[in-house]
Amino acid sequence: MNASARPQAEGSLQWHRIRMIEHPLIRYGLTVLAIAYLFWSVGALDIDWSRMAAGLPRAKNMVVRMIPPDFSRTQLLVRGVLESVQMALIASFLGMILAIPLGICGASNLVPKPIYLIARTFIILSRTFHEILVAILFVKIFSFGPLAGVLTLTVSSTSFISKMLAEDIENMPSGQMEAVRATGANFPKLLTYCISPQALPRYLGVSIYRLDANLRHSTVVGIVGGGGIGQVLAASFSRYDYDFSLAIILSIIALVIVGEFFSSWVRERLR
Repeated sequence: MNASARPQAEGSLQWHRIRMIEHPLIRYGLTVLAIAYLFWSVGALDIDWSRMAAGLPRAKNMVVRMIPPDFSRTQLLVRGVLESVQMALIASFLGMILAIPLGICGASNLVPKPIYLIARTFIILSRTFHEILVAILFVKIFSFGPLAGVLTLTVSSTSFISKMLAEDIENMPSGQMEAVRATGANFPKLLTYCISPQALPRYLGVSIYRLDANLRHSTVVGIVGGGGIGQVLAASFSRYDYDFSLAIILSIIALVIVGEFFSSWVRERLR
């Protein structure tokens, strides 16, 4: 193609946007139905707009009483933050350990079908319930305190890491595992020389991410009695101690930021 013909040929190209639903009538009809359902949902919630407007002055009063933050109770603040960090570290470590056998059993290309179904059922069930619901259950069983928070974060960490590990193992090239099996290697050697070298970097990266998530979740489960700085925050709100509440919130923000930087630094070193 010569130079004069090339611009004409390029100008004749027509680009079309890819649509999930090509038929315009169905596409616009679904859009109208979605908008109509949105308005119906807002109306069905029975929102009391007058009550909402009356709450704005109370919100303003609460913000005014929060400023400036009260950092005078440093010992209580530091103890709550350290307890949240300890909960996150313990739960992450236990989750990393428990996720290894569960993730291996949840890989369909490694274990028999019955073991795979049992492991996957446990992973699905443990991921079904939010941490708050699990924390309420453990608080009812073991009473208030960090034990309930540690168990809650351990369950969520185990289910999350094991799911990622199982999916990574299932996505590994089958040729490498078949080659190792062809040498007569047993199951432990298959895990040592084939599965571990490929899954370890991803496993460590997911575990570090889960540690970062546990730092944030440890402040949430404490609100329902799971220990940590979240429990101190809930107590301060119940006493209308808003200036101390702001100090706790700022401490939580600082804790999450530090955890984010630490997680990013470790993941960068693992690459």
